[in-house]
Amino acid sequence: MTERQSITNNWKDYQIIATGDGQKLERWGDVILLRPDPQVIWPASFKLSKYGGLNAVYKRSKSGGGYWETIKSFPSEWKIAYKDLNFLIKPMGFKHTGLFPEQSINWDIMRGLIEQDIIKKDGVLHCTKDNKSPITVLNLFAYTGAASIACAKAGAKVTHVDAAKGMVDRAAQNAKLSDTNIRLIIDDCFKFVQREVKRGNKYDAIIMDPPSFGRGPNGEMWKIEDNLFSLVLEASKVLSDNPIFFLINSYTTGLQPTVIKNILSLALKDLKGIVDGYELTIPTDEKIYLPCGCSGLWRNK
Repeated sequence: MTERQSITNNWKDYQIIATGDGQKLERWGDVILLRPDPQVIWPASFKLSKYGGLNAVYKRSKSGGGYWETIKSFPSEWKIAYKDLNFLIKPMGFKHTGLFPEQSINWDIMRGLIEQDIIKKDGVLHCTKDNKSPITVLNLFAYTGAASIACAKAGAKVTHVDAAKGMVDRAAQNAKLSDTNIRLIIDDCFKFVQREVKRGNKYDAIIMDPPSFGRGPNGEMWKIEDNLFSLVLEASKVLSDNPIFFLINSYTTGLQPTVIKNILSLALKDLKGIVDGYELTIPTDEKIYLPCGCSGLWRNK
């Protein structure tokens, strides 16, 4: 993959209807939501809040944060699907819904890389490079588990780590909906990796989706500009001898795809593989593409 822009275009249960005036109008299954988006700096072609069928609008509060204002009743949570993956959607604080649809680009990439490294022998999945079973994946800052579930669907054994208990609980629900099993851990990601290094545990693939800022369960501070490289370097120590991929995703506005690519190139310089950085985008019904962060991917072939 060498494209600088990767486009999400396989959704049936999600679409961006319109954008403008700092907002995006989205359909999540049968529910229409209007949310702020900092990338939308152009005017709307019509009053988005007047769209017929709109269920709820996220309103920012002057004191910080915000709240959802119901326009037309809808379930407190509901299910949507992407291919054979199922997820619960629930409007939550800070305009989140529990899922980032643009990440389906990465779900497909990771599934493809895992599946091409798996053979089935005597009813058991094995890694083609060293005939071990199963392929192991570590997902850090794993949120509600979409990437974990995608990898598990491909046949991998996934360890899912996030500091927020509520998000890990939601990941458990999503895993059940998609009929997958993942190992769920509530922990500070950096400290978990350090302990895995000491324990000598290894993984064939690593995923991380770090926030710009954050705190661990015991108040540990995280700032992506200060801590990302050192985390990637530490995580590289738990890669197996023949790793499949290392994927980093970022929503931090100031980090360009080349920054993520450079971090992977430098931290994994002793590994033979291909490194790329790319922007994630979603097409809208207006025939434009909404930017939704960027990713960097090291892969072994």
